[in-house]
Amino acid sequence: MPPPQKRVVAIGGGTGLSTLLRGLKRYVSHPTVSVDTHCDEDPCRISHLAAIVTVTDDGGSSGRLRDDLNILPPGDIRNCMTALSEDEHLLTRLFQFRFPDAAPGENASDLAGHSFGNLFLAAMSQVTGDFAQAVQASSQILAIRGNIYPATNANVTLSAQMDDGTLVHGETNITRSQRSIVELLLDPPDAPPLPETLEALAKADLITLGPGSLYTSLVTNLLVRGIPQAIANSSATRAYVCNLMTQANESLGLTASQHLERLFAHAGNERIFDYALVNTAPISPELLARYASEGQTPITPDLDAIRALGVIPIPGDYIHTGPGSDSVLRHDYDRVAATLLDLPERQGQTA
Repeated sequence: MPPPQKRVVAIGGGTGLSTLLRGLKRYVSHPTVSVDTHCDEDPCRISHLAAIVTVTDDGGSSGRLRDDLNILPPGDIRNCMTALSEDEHLLTRLFQFRFPDAAPGENASDLAGHSFGNLFLAAMSQVTGDFAQAVQASSQILAIRGNIYPATNANVTLSAQMDDGTLVHGETNITRSQRSIVELLLDPPDAPPLPETLEALAKADLITLGPGSLYTSLVTNLLVRGIPQAIANSSATRAYVCNLMTQANESLGLTASQHLERLFAHAGNERIFDYALVNTAPISPELLARYASEGQTPITPDLDAIRALGVIPIPGDYIHTGPGSDSVLRHDYDRVAATLLDLPERQGQTA
């Protein structure tokens, strides 16, 4: 008897969310194939997959389009769309194509540094008159396995109170700051979520948050009015996927339980997690040395402190090994996805 299918909602931003989606999509039926007949090599364990994506980026190609066309930043959403599409499709490669910067001594074109996918989403926003509709229409073109929703359709900006009492405005300025974030703020503070977002959370069997930058990829979603309450009120199994390493000005010195404390605080102290996936596997000395040059260290898996927060820790080896693993540290998305789908329903579970 195959396990029951689940409705899954994954929340986040940056490379963390798109990485997780690559692991989850193999359990979702191809859009044009019966759910009972094809899910790559794995059983069709997900009946519906939705991603809720932060929209506060104001740098790079996304920031330029945001300023020029007054649209939401498309970059994180584009990455999630390509993660959920069919990798062999030429269109997917086209969406990720980035126009090259000018060579030394040459004048840069207006397209330099722009991703084609960002430009496509910008054009679709002008055609449909609505960014969320542009995302859905583009998703159909890519035949992605799931739905992608911006956390809000409002044009929001970030501010951060730093540990020296200063207030820094704009995500790019926040990430460039040499100070540590104490509190993140959203402007406007009452930005509403899409109705589809709340509906997906209400119907979900599994809700995940992370991995990703603690504040600028994860907390940003929890500042959207109604989202933390929807997670707290959901009957779904709710899981946090902890990062592998601390990150400059976002989480230096924070343990796994302290990551959870920051998330709870920004969610209005709502209880939004039942489980936390925390890496306990060793990291190679070469990678440790490379990340140490930026002050980054492995996140301490303080499992007892996590339990004291009412969350069940799921320790394990979640580190990717294979091509490229000697230069960049990232999660093994297949292992993380399988672990998430194997979590028991939260009813009757105790920390």
